[in-house]
Amino acid sequence: MAAPTIIVVEDENSLRSDMVEYLGNCGFDAVGARSGAELDGLLSQRTASVIILDVNLPDEDGFKIAARLRDGHGVGIIMVTARGTTVDRVVGLEIGADAYLVKPVELRELEAQVKSLLRRLSEHNAEQPQPPCGPAAPSDSAGELSEEARWTLDPTEWALTSPTGIRIGLTSMEMKLTSLLAGQARKPATRDQISQALYNRRWNPEDRSIDTVVGRLRHKVEATIGGAAPLKSVHGVGYVFSAPVRILGGAA
Repeated sequence: MAAPTIIVVEDENSLRSDMVEYLGNCGFDAVGARSGAELDGLLSQRTASVIILDVNLPDEDGFKIAARLRDGHGVGIIMVTARGTTVDRVVGLEIGADAYLVKPVELRELEAQVKSLLRRLSEHNAEQPQPPCGPAAPSDSAGELSEEARWTLDPTEWALTSPTGIRIGLTSMEMKLTSLLAGQARKPATRDQISQALYNRRWNPEDRSIDTVVGRLRHKVEATIGGAAPLKSVHGVGYVFSAPVRILGGAA
């Protein structure tokens, strides 16, 4: 079996060389990149299992790289940075990093993190459900889900109604967010999709405004219905409206 490929993205030459050499001696196929552009070149040629990613890079910061990697690659991400504040850690983890280490990093700790992450990724892949043999089971459709089990979104009245008939008035931002999530048919919307819908701009990983809007809406729904809101965070992706919802004047 081929050794897992580990890509170390670090612009400091000596540190990058030390990490690559150490991980290579641990039995990994370790290679280095100095920037996001070099990383993209490597990923066009090979599949990586884990990417060790510095935050402060010359062309594109590590937060932005981690965010776009989560959109198109099923790769493990370990962020390594001199920035050790709680805010940086939270941002790094919420955009999809699996681990966050602060410089100076003990190489044995890095090795342990890589091995632990590879185990978790292997267990996660083994747990993924396999497609059934034979005819596919029918999916939920508008005719198969009772109207009583559905939430209802009214774009005209800017209102969300629970399955039990409790009506929640929405602000403009909340309406834009709910419309996007409801239209996804219980599939997660990425943070970039949400940022485009709310602010007509690409998402900046250091911008916490999306989480603020989601938090306010979740609190409003839960306070009104006295239960959990179907607004769920999806690690490394964004948010999802996890319950069936019917959009008045549109598709469910």
